[in-house]
Amino acid sequence: MKLKTIALAIAVASLGLGAVSAADNPVEIREGLMKKIGGSMGALAGIAKGDKPYDEAIVKASLTAISESIKVFPDQFPAGSDAGSEASPKIWESMDDFKAKAAKLGADADAQLAQLPADQASVGAAVGLIGKNCGDCHQSYRVKK
Repeated sequence: MKLKTIALAIAVASLGLGAVSAADNPVEIREGLMKKIGGSMGALAGIAKGDKPYDEAIVKASLTAISESIKVFPDQFPAGSDAGSEASPKIWESMDDFKAKAAKLGADADAQLAQLPADQASVGAAVGLIGKNCGDCHQSYRVKK
């Protein structure tokens, strides 16, 4: 059981790493980072909903992946990289706000890491806080499908 947990934690932590390291353009890099964050949120949500048992290693790996990914995410939006993505042109018009939203998510993920959620309820609270950050940014800066 412990080996399975460790393997899952490693998988969550490295989710999207291949896509990020192999990508040669900002759109692919940021999509890889979003998949990594999304996978981490999915792992946390599974615990929060009670679909998966609480596992400290998975919680820590997921929060670490979110923290690390969001800190480099805003750097993947150089001028002219809007073609072929779901990124709104508003990102480039309001880059300071976009970066501030990413920084808030990073700070909230770091705060959760510092006081690691210790049970299902506290993972649920962390998911609510982090998920609000994700939703706020997506509302403002993602083109709706």
